Amino acid sequence: MNNGKLKVVVFAGGISNEREISLKSGAMVAEALRSSGYQVEMLDPDPIKGWSLPDEANVVFLALHGTYGEDGQVQMELDQLGIPYTGSGAEASRIGFDKLLTRQHCVVAGVTMPRSFVLKSWQAEMPEGWEAPVVLKPLREGSSVGVEIVDNKEDFGAALRRSLEYGGVVLMEERIIGRELTVGILGGEVLPLVEVCPKSGVYSYESKYTKGRTEYYCPAQVDEASRNRAADLALKTFHAVGAKDYARIDMILDQKGECWVLEINTLPGMSETSLLPKAAAAMGLSYANLCCKILEMALRK
Repeated sequence: MNNGKLKVVVFAGGISNEREISLKSGAMVAEALRSSGYQVEMLDPDPIKGWSLPDEANVVFLALHGTYGEDGQVQMELDQLGIPYTGSGAEASRIGFDKLLTRQHCVVAGVTMPRSFVLKSWQAEMPEGWEAPVVLKPLREGSSVGVEIVDNKEDFGAALRRSLEYGGVVLMEERIIGRELTVGILGGEVLPLVEVCPKSGVYSYESKYTKGRTEYYCPAQVDEASRNRAADLALKTFHAVGAKDYARIDMILDQKGECWVLEINTLPGMSETSLLPKAAAAMGLSYANLCCKILEMALRK
């Protein structure tokens, strides 16, 4: 079947806090696939109102982020419809979206991760044996939504309450100081590393999605040992959660040369500021070809 006879449905938008970014990703993916000869329709799925696939849809390209995108829910519904879709399956998506489940699977696989503690109480104080700086992360959010960095113990309570507003469960991690790296995986191959240097010092939602707020270096200028360590940990993380086809793993390279995995993104962003396309471009893969490769992997499932 040639491209012109394939109908691709790009899912974008959705109901998460990352809706606007998803719409940008989806629009770019749709344009790239159309330029490559595919028939493309956009669909903004709402699990409350319900949705249905266009007639003669052959495959779904998931450009969704966050809840009802990366958490396995929409994947499960597409499985029930029997239509192929891009990225990881329902169970791997569920694990990868939940920071605690990701940690549990990664620790078993020997992945180095920062020390952590789960918090649920709005009145909680910093646990015994912990000191600032720490990072507070909602258990099931992406794009740094609800993330708080606590540099002083007296700021802990207010920061915790702000973070708890996003789902009611927070993972507290020891803050590892070092260089922020992200490692893309595409079809089992590790892409060139990207170093992320936010001008504010913190890779926040605004730093991620506002042009000029962050500088990126790809390939990252790290020594061979660190590069190999990062690649090894990225692959271990990818396999630990059961991911398929492509993903992006974020980590910190500390001053001693140790890599610490922070999280995995099973549906990495595909907008103009996103990191997977930057890494693909560094190895000579254009944005349109990246989208086509991701789609072709879905069609082979």
